[in-house]
Amino acid sequence: MTSPSEPSVADAPSDPSEATTDPVAALVALIPSLPKVVLHDHLDGGLRPATIVELAAEIGHELPATDPDELGRWFVEAASSGTLERYLETFDHTVAVMQTEDGLRRVARESAVDLAADGVVYAEQRYAPEQHLAKGLTLQQVVDAVQAGFAEGIAEASAAGRSIRIGTLITAMRHADRGDEIAALALENRDNGVVGFDIAGAEDGFPPSRHASAFTTLGQADFPTTVHAGEAAGVESIAEAVHVAHACRIGHGVRLVEDITTDGLGDRLGTLAHWIRDRRIPLELCPSSNVQTGAAESVATHPVTRLRNLGFAVTVNTDNRLQSGTSMTRELTLLVEEAGWELVDLRDVAVTAAAHSFLHHDERSALIDQVIRPAYASARGGRHRA
Repeated sequence: MTSPSEPSVADAPSDPSEATTDPVAALVALIPSLPKVVLHDHLDGGLRPATIVELAAEIGHELPATDPDELGRWFVEAASSGTLERYLETFDHTVAVMQTEDGLRRVARESAVDLAADGVVYAEQRYAPEQHLAKGLTLQQVVDAVQAGFAEGIAEASAAGRSIRIGTLITAMRHADRGDEIAALALENRDNGVVGFDIAGAEDGFPPSRHASAFTTLGQADFPTTVHAGEAAGVESIAEAVHVAHACRIGHGVRLVEDITTDGLGDRLGTLAHWIRDRRIPLELCPSSNVQTGAAESVATHPVTRLRNLGFAVTVNTDNRLQSGTSMTRELTLLVEEAGWELVDLRDVAVTAAAHSFLHHDERSALIDQVIRPAYASARGGRHRA
């Protein structure tokens, strides 16, 4: 999948016996140990089913199933209806058990531990504080509980020999009218682990322009933003994310391919597609999730590969690990097995994600040069092209 101009990440196998190994299987076996970066991962979409069962029992919340394995299957099946609206309904149950400081702290701690166990070295986790006020918490108490949980999880992962760093993205629900308030909350916590702002929820009919004043405030404060766009709505949503919200990244953006046509001379980019590619505005693509919501037909044909080949700044993400029954390892594995990705492609999306994270430049560079590139440079086996 890589272009001839791109350098190879892996050399020929040093062990002759490895030469007979199936290259796809060899690369798949390597993926769990590779360092990964995820920029689009929802805190309320990554709970452990067993945790949901325990917390729901404590508060008397009724679940579709009380066996953790059965509940986990229910989430994936319910989220696979083919529409974003039905997908979002599954969050009624996860958000319900995240209404107390203890519940929020536990979920955040376990999320950090689970991501680290998957080989994620840097994650940006997002959630909407306004959705966690049903039991009387204030917005700041919600943020404090989540940050405390992340700190505990990072420490627990470190004790187990896994290093992970987490940056928090504060999300405003696009159908509500609290954008200015949530933007102010994000700014108040920029020294408390919050690295960016986002809007999420039902996309169609609720454009970024509804929160234009919030984005203006954030821009004037030099605070980065990412916007869910181009998932349930088309290129007009992406255009507003870029030109109204001045988004540093596009959350999903899978439907940007609607601004790309193909004829006998090859692919032709529309003006918006050119704008995004030329300015290296990264796309937070989520293959499995996009298939579930009907934004893509399959992982094999998911636009992430086409966009990658066309030179867009693409990243690969989980979106909601619970609802998609997924992990970063699984997402990358599916791209290798079904879309023909190679080791250099996995390296490039990890480097792209780190380079476009909301860390400061020196921190991004250290992550890339000291963690990601060395690991891929030493990797052997797998499917790659010299």
